Amino acid sequence: MSKFKERLGKLSPKKRLYALETLPGHLAQSVQGERLHQLLTDFDFIEAKLDALGVQALIEDYDLARISDILLSEGQTENLRLIQGAIRKSAHVLDRDKTQLVEHLWGRLLDFEMPQIQGMLAQAKEWKDCPWLRPLRANLERANEGALRTLVGHSGAVNAVAIAPDGKTAISASGDNTLKIWDTETGRELKTLTGHSKWVNAVAIAPEGKIAISASYDNTLKIWDIETGWELKTLTGHSYWVKAVAIAPDGKTAISASEDNTLKIWDTETGWELKTLTGHISRVNAVAIALDGKTAISASGDNTLKIWDTETGRELKTLTGHSYSVTAVAIAPDGKTAISASEDETLKIWDTETGRELKTLTGHRHRSEVNAVAIAPDGKTAISTSGDETLKIWDTETGRELKTLTGHSSRVNAVAIAPDGKTAISASGDETLKIWDTETGRELKTLTGHSKWVNAVAIAPDGKTAISASEDETLKIWDTETGRELKTLTGHRYWVNAVAIAPDGKTAISASWDGTLKIWDTETGRELKTLRGHSSRVNAVAIAPDRKTAISASYDNTLKIWDTETGRELKTLTGHTRDVTAVAIAPDGLTAISASGDHTLKIWDTESGTELRTLTGHTSEVRAVAIARDGKTAISASSDKTLKIWDLLTRKEVASFSGEGEFNGCAIAHDGVTVVAGDRSGRVHFLRLEGVRGDR
Repeated sequence: MSKFKERLGKLSPKKRLYALETLPGHLAQSVQGERLHQLLTDFDFIEAKLDALGVQALIEDYDLARISDILLSEGQTENLRLIQGAIRKSAHVLDRDKTQLVEHLWGRLLDFEMPQIQGMLAQAKEWKDCPWLRPLRANLERANEGALRTLVGHSGAVNAVAIAPDGKTAISASGDNTLKIWDTETGRELKTLTGHSKWVNAVAIAPEGKIAISASYDNTLKIWDIETGWELKTLTGHSYWVKAVAIAPDGKTAISASEDNTLKIWDTETGWELKTLTGHISRVNAVAIALDGKTAISASGDNTLKIWDTETGRELKTLTGHSYSVTAVAIAPDGKTAISASEDETLKIWDTETGRELKTLTGHRHRSEVNAVAIAPDGKTAISTSGDETLKIWDTETGRELKTLTGHSSRVNAVAIAPDGKTAISASGDETLKIWDTETGRELKTLTGHSKWVNAVAIAPDGKTAISASEDETLKIWDTETGRELKTLTGHRYWVNAVAIAPDGKTAISASWDGTLKIWDTETGRELKTLRGHSSRVNAVAIAPDRKTAISASYDNTLKIWDTETGRELKTLTGHTRDVTAVAIAPDGLTAISASGDHTLKIWDTESGTELRTLTGHTSEVRAVAIARDGKTAISASSDKTLKIWDLLTRKEVASFSGEGEFNGCAIAHDGVTVVAGDRSGRVHFLRLEGVRGDR
């Protein structure tokens, strides 16, 4: 127990709250820098302040060290900057679940070797007196890198965002038919703007910051008073969805882009339509106006961009070069160049004077359209975002990619842990598998060969081979030591979603979107049997420890138990109200656990086929489940961005970990405490289950 916690415990509740509220400010005002640093690196203070006064009050305490007259060493300043950065990045999680504090501090700060940081993390670990998942390596975006803060509140997809000229507020546009105004400093939602009857696709803020214009699938644009949140005008004229809007630098006009193949220029004061720009032969996805207001550039589904004279409405140039729909465009501050983003997975830099293509930027992954681009105020760098769920930063002068993610460059769909627990293999949408050292989290090998997403992977009982399942309709057998591809198994007529290897390693069973399962001889690669019975795609399969039966999970909302010797269907398990995404069988073979799109897991008696219990707690689709070797605990992975640990004796949730991306896969090592999970961002998480029955 720290001295702070000891002293705090002696105070009455009222005095305790007063101390937490005022002590940091008192230390800053009295220029007690050393004591302020000590307080703000004390986990007991951090936890107590968060619990009593909330995350924003805690974040603001760290600002005191920055804005006051106290003198701190460079190292002390960095300590406080990192801790504040970690708390701010996790604010959206801590607002709803303060118990995630320890996990998130570990996940964001573990890589920083400063003694005060490591001491605070050790103190946090000792404080945690209940089961939790401890990161074995930093598994969340590091403090003060990438996003500063996450804003939550919309109930649908967030399609666009605009930042006010003073930087103090931002407005988001959402598929929940609303816009929200946010305080960018605190992350607090200030107002919700309602009025659109369908998705809001885009939003732009006028240069003076007083009005905003939104574009919607209801075929209209709306002008809003940002101060009051009142709707001022509705602009009608488009005959189909309005995809984008841009406001001229003088704020007097705006240009909209629509699915009706046109752009329209509007008077923002009167709401009158001034001109209609025609020329594109497909939907217009985006529009940008040059800083001088004299020209605009549109991006279209006809694979072209067009440059327009905003005064006359005349088409000046057509830019061709993209091989697929152009989704976005941005104009450099000097107006001399523009950058476009396309569904052909590239960006292109254009000379706006001549219309000539200057460079093509490649790097975003296969099957991943580039859907947005922005240029920095100095014009030297640009940022693109893509369906591969990455952001890339580019040098606009050279066209070189400056920064990308390490590890997988697309979502991790599945993970498997070797029997000795020393390595794990991840399967990804980037068409590769990666072998990892579970102790260090280091990437050992990348396995290439599949031509489409890799959906699943299983490791043989001897750990020497692994089998992957892919959307290229094949399975591949790999040598895990060398990373060499040994065999390709063909026979499925659609994506292969899952694979399981029998306990003796001699056979494997695959599950496919073609509605079938196939049993394979792993030695020869020969197909032995095809199992038919599901009325829709098969998402998952597990083989019982005695090898005699297997259980499949399907999009038809059912599970089926099969005789692996004869291929006969033995039972159908019903109870889920949506697709069954995953299944795991307990080590004794007597029970199985299924995961579903209905947000639940179910425990089944495999002998009778009866449902024993429904496990609730996830708030979105449960995508994976794994059972520990001792059969006492299970872990589930969900699109609600959490992993949950379940005690199978009490059948209750005992621990949860909140990540930054939707979790798609999870596995538990034979030691029963090492957990590996993969998420949609491409990150592989290595965690240790602490505090469960003596940590086994």
